[in-house]
Amino acid sequence: MSGRRRLALVTVLVLVTATGAVPFRTNVLPEIVRIAFAIEKREIVYAWGGGHAEDPGPSKGTCLGYTGRIKPCPAADTRGLDCSGFTRWVYALAHGADVLGPGNTDDHVQKMRRVRIARPGDLVFFGKITKKRVKTHHVGIYLGDGKMINAPETGAVVRVDPIGRIRDFAGFYRL
Repeated sequence: MSGRRRLALVTVLVLVTATGAVPFRTNVLPEIVRIAFAIEKREIVYAWGGGHAEDPGPSKGTCLGYTGRIKPCPAADTRGLDCSGFTRWVYALAHGADVLGPGNTDDHVQKMRRVRIARPGDLVFFGKITKKRVKTHHVGIYLGDGKMINAPETGAVVRVDPIGRIRDFAGFYRL
């Protein structure tokens, strides 16, 4: 065997061995949907700011910035999830790491890329997104057929809703 062939063979073996040890998650979208439905069955309540503790998952919310219709603000005494806390937790479980981080919808959308054709498991954002400004206020996980699973509002649990329930659709995004 020539030196070049031997070098090529060794290179291929090294690459195959090295990449075999690295978790390779190319298509987590169906897993995202499965996890989202499993969480929906647990009937976790909405809590403004819930899901934004150090680790993803239900946590006590906050009344800082709360503008919900239920008064006084119940978030600080409620263990639950808000919309971005819900998507953060689902994506962390599907990817095996906190890929979205503790930020809000504005922070999360900036970590993703917009897609023209959505697939179940993509995120659907609401608000205004331009090249110069990001001002979102809601996010859900796209299910297909015009539906999303989301933590919608104070007083509700994680549930499936039509995307059209919220007026200012901003687009579909994929990690």
